[in-house]
Order: sequence, then C-alpha cells, then structure tokens
Amino acid sequence: MWLEILLASVLGFVIYWFVSKDKEETLLLGDGWWGPGSRPAAAEDESIRPFKVETSDEEINEDLDSALTPKPVPRPRLRAGIRRDGCGRQGWGDGSKSRARKDLHQRIEKFRLTPPLEDSRFHYGFNSNYLKKIISYWRNTFDWRKQVEVLNKYPHFKTKIEGLDIHFIHVKPPQLPSGRTAKPLLMVHGWPGCFYEFYKIIPLLTDPKNHGLSDEHVFEVICPSIPGYGFSEASSKKGFNSVATARIFYKLMLRLGFQEFYLQGGDWGALICTNMAQLVPSHVKGLHLNMALVLRNVYTLTVLLGRRLGRLFGYTERDLELLYPFKKTFYTLMRESGYMHIQSTKPDTVGCALNDSPVGLAAYILEKFSTWTNEEFRDLEDGGLERKFSLDELLTVIMLYWTTGTITSSQRFYKENLGQGVMANKHEAIKVHVPTGFAAFPSEILHCPEQWVKNKYPKLISYSYMARGGHFAAFEEPELLAQDIRKFMGLLEQQ
Repeated sequence: MWLEILLASVLGFVIYWFVSKDKEETLLLGDGWWGPGSRPAAAEDESIRPFKVETSDEEINEDLDSALTPKPVPRPRLRAGIRRDGCGRQGWGDGSKSRARKDLHQRIEKFRLTPPLEDSRFHYGFNSNYLKKIISYWRNTFDWRKQVEVLNKYPHFKTKIEGLDIHFIHVKPPQLPSGRTAKPLLMVHGWPGCFYEFYKIIPLLTDPKNHGLSDEHVFEVICPSIPGYGFSEASSKKGFNSVATARIFYKLMLRLGFQEFYLQGGDWGALICTNMAQLVPSHVKGLHLNMALVLRNVYTLTVLLGRRLGRLFGYTERDLELLYPFKKTFYTLMRESGYMHIQSTKPDTVGCALNDSPVGLAAYILEKFSTWTNEEFRDLEDGGLERKFSLDELLTVIMLYWTTGTITSSQRFYKENLGQGVMANKHEAIKVHVPTGFAAFPSEILHCPEQWVKNKYPKLISYSYMARGGHFAAFEEPELLAQDIRKFMGLLEQQ
C-alpha cells in the first residue's frame, strides 16, 4: 500500500512538473501615476538632479517645546533637516515641521523600558537590557554627522517617474581595463533594509582590482530606494506594489541610458528584480538573487513526505540539512512571520507607534537584523548583533528610517503585495526566462532548494550553497556575495 502511495505521489509530481512548464509569458508593462491628485497634462520632468544627504544641529538638538508649538512655516521641511529640492513630500505629515520633527535626544532619554524576563535573551523579542546599551550609545557616542559623510561618499540623485521622486545612488568604476566596458548592475534592497546595505559591496564590484579581486568583471552600480523607503517619495495612492516598482526602476535604467542591464536583489529586491525580468526580459541580461519567493503547495507536499524521500524530489544532502527537521523549519517560519501578518493587514496602526518613538523603531527593526542573520542569535543576551554589524552601521539604518519618517510607508509595501493573499498576483504564476544565478545563504529564513528555484527560473545557470550568512547578504557578507555575482557573470559569458 505504501509503495502504491509513493509511486502515485511521484507520478503526480512528474505530471504536475510537465503540465506546469509555462510558455515564455511576460507581464504587461502598462503605466501608472502615483503622485498626489490626477496626472497633470504637462509632460513629466525627466531631469536627473544631484542630491545630498544633509543634517543640522536642529535635527538632533531642537527644543521639543518649540517643535511642538504650532507656528506658520513658509516652506515645508523634512523632519530630518534633509535638503528638500522642490520634489514632492517626504516623511510623515508631508515632512512638515508641525508635529513631524521632534527632538531625537529627548525622545531617547524619555523612553520607558520594560524589564525583560529572567533568562529570556532574545526569545521574547528585543531584550531591553541590551536595548539600554543601544540607547546609551545612540545618545552619547553615535555621530550622525560622521555617518552622513559616509552616506555621501557615493553620488546621490533624484528623478521624477510616474509622479514620484525616485532616489538612487549611481557609482561608476574609477578605472576600466583597456577595451572593457562596465556592466550596468541594478541592486535593489528590501525591508527593513535600504540602499545603505550595499555600501560595503559596491567597491568590490566597481573597483575590484584595488580590493584584491580580478578586474575581469567591473560593474557600474545603481542602487535605488524603493518608493516609500528613505529618500524615495511614497505613493499617494493604493495599489503600489512590486510590479509598479519594477516598471519604475526599468524606466530609471532607460533614463540613465541603459537598454540592457543586470539585476541583483534579496527580500523585496528579489521580487522587484524578478518582476523586471517578467516585464522586460529582452532588456535583462542576467538576474542574480539571494532570496526567492517560490513557495507553492507542491513544495510543501514534497517536504512533508519526509527526509528519507527527499532525494526522489531532487533534494541534495545539503538541502535536507537545511530543510529538516521540518518541525524546526515550520516553527521558525511561524515565529518569524508575525510582523508580516501585521504589515500585510494594518501597517498604518503599528506605523503610528514606530514613527513616534525612535527607540521603539530601533527595537522593531534591529530585532530583524538579529534573528534574520542567524536564528541561533535568539539564544544570546545581545542578540548577536555586534557579531556581524557595528552599532554605527545599524543606527545609520535606523536614522534613515527615522529622519525620513518612512517606516509606515515602507510597511505598506507588504499590504500592497500580500494583502490579497499568496498566489493572488499574476506574476506569481509566471516563470522567469532570463539567465539566473542564485546564492543560497545557510541562515536565510527559509532555504530554497535548487529544484524550487529552477522551476520558477528555468534558465538557472548558477546555484551556490554559500559558506555562511543570512538574510542581509550584501550587508553581512559583501565579499561572499560579490564573489558569487562574479561567478555568475563568468558562467553567463561562457554561454
């Protein structure tokens, strides 16, 4: 009987595999307008403007009472004191001074901590004993001015696309080998990341020779901010999802003069890059991912059938090590997806709290940098945060969310993409027919075996089991990710 069930299951899987082999279907490119009001009759300004991150004493030390006192303001200003160049709104309440720009230090000092349970470590979330250290460092040591200088080490720009002001950094190689051209590479972040998480990998891609690498592959890197994140303007309308973002980033690459280009992404960036390849496959020369959203019922079934049958479904020994025991994998997914349910249903509610408390914002975001980097960090009193990142790096991420007031709009991206449920979007059923490389980091939230990835990306030419690393690959392991991107490019050029 069990043999018959097994054979029926295998036969069903084989039939499903053949039936589900899609034709090279693409997404409709379409168009959109996401700015306030109706699309104006005049043509959109397509200029590309230099942008600089700025700060001021007022940003950090502004008197709270003064900030809360309503007064006429001749021009809207950002809560952060970030330069406004006449391009749309930024942050909560249109970025205006009235009730939007608070005294950061006073808010940090007045934060109320709840003592953690004994020996709870990071099992209940961010441990408030360690949070005290974060608060003290933030208040007394962290140098935001210095970090602003770090942010400005690469050229920043803004341009209007579909009614939104799109921010991006654009880094060209300082030198090229004779007769070579740089490969244009668009790198897209996710949540709760930002463009800053690529700062350590950029020089390895744009200037490899001066960083101990071969100059066989030299890249010109473009890192945009997803609309509603950081310095990119948030949509004024419902429905702004990953496909709309992909279309905007495609238009950005065209505006920069690139008819063909390469893509790289993880988290939401992986989905956005995937959507770009589905929208305009003829323009995408190669796609490299360190995460893939490829969950389907058939995959769950093959895993549930047990470890001993795994090889029948193409799983390698390494896949089995990372997927099993399945009970552990299942509980990890349940434990780490609570935030997603909130942000996919009512993002504005939790956004109100996070946009009002810098310490609460830090705890909410940094907890992800702990457990998503390595789930075993939950067993540590400090969440293992400083094992992979410096406090300056982590607090820079927090400041980019706090000063721009974009935590709520960043969370809405979950509602727009997942609010109707899994497999409710057309792109989820469409395969990607561009050459693809995949880096499987062992501490990613859910391991994706090669067979899963290949079913969604039939032209998968590179699949790597990475030696170490988790969800924030470019931020945590820039050297490993850069090596795998270069490996993928080498295989791509051999075809």
